[in-house]
Amino acid sequence: MTPVAYLKDRMPAVCIVLICALAIGSAVATLGAGTDAAVLLSLFVVLSGAGGFLWDYLRIRRFYRELGELAARLTQPCLMPSLLEEPLFLEGRLTFEAIESASKAAADEVTRYRDQAESYRDYIELWIHEIKTPIAAACLISASSHGSEANRLKGELDRIEAYVEQALYYARSTSLARDYAIREVDLAVCVRKSCKKHARYLIEQGATPDIRVPDGERVFADEKWLSFVLGQLIVNAAKYGAVRIGFSSRIEGEGTSAAHTVLEVSDDGYGIPAADVPRVFDRGFTGLNGRKQGASTGMGLYLVAQLCEKMGLGVAIASEEGSGTRVLVTFPHDRRAYDIRK
Repeated sequence: MTPVAYLKDRMPAVCIVLICALAIGSAVATLGAGTDAAVLLSLFVVLSGAGGFLWDYLRIRRFYRELGELAARLTQPCLMPSLLEEPLFLEGRLTFEAIESASKAAADEVTRYRDQAESYRDYIELWIHEIKTPIAAACLISASSHGSEANRLKGELDRIEAYVEQALYYARSTSLARDYAIREVDLAVCVRKSCKKHARYLIEQGATPDIRVPDGERVFADEKWLSFVLGQLIVNAAKYGAVRIGFSSRIEGEGTSAAHTVLEVSDDGYGIPAADVPRVFDRGFTGLNGRKQGASTGMGLYLVAQLCEKMGLGVAIASEEGSGTRVLVTFPHDRRAYDIRK
């Protein structure tokens, strides 16, 4: 609030003070007290009014300035009443009460939607666990069948199970609960398990894994979440034309606080158009290749990025159309890197 804006708002009161000063001065002069006395008395009235306006302006400006700064800085406006000092003047108190009422209503609404989202997430997780039972039963039944049709059925069941697992991890990725535990895991073992889990799909697509991760390479991660991340990378590579999917690791910055292990997952598939590369980790983004395939959901790499962020891992992608794709997953050696994200 500027002084000019304040005076414009208080113009009727300012005019009344000036009129009173002139009236008092005129009355004193008329009564024969002299011109000097009339001027001094008028000046006294004007200065008294000016002092009152100045005091009123300063306390109003302090409140509204603090209110504006909080409004610009806060990401959760419903917290404003708890950070704002209640003013002493009437207009400020009315404003404060209105803000307090609106903030309480907003907080109640947020709580209601959060409870609804939590209930829906719980239902989805329960449904996913329930649907796994008939899927497992169907897999057992199909295991006794042989031939090309049986193999196709087994492949479709694998895909159903993969999509169900994707839905489960999506539900968990949006939860505030820490449904994971960061521990030392053997990177080579984890890579081999992920390749074995998706072996039927790799055979179906004609893709071969080439694992060059040293045995005993230890990294900090949640084993289940890391297996899911690797599974998404494997399926993506095989889906988009890869004949060879390479896995290699290296240590960078050894001996420093920034030391980390880098797992590189590379393939010789179609590659990603340059315009699509910056958006591949966006939720629901399918890109040119995904639209050609027709069965892409755009959720795989989004979940990879989300789960890596929650585990404190870095993830980056480099690709050139027609020359394959490289995905780099970074595992910091300093365990404190995970504590920052708690």
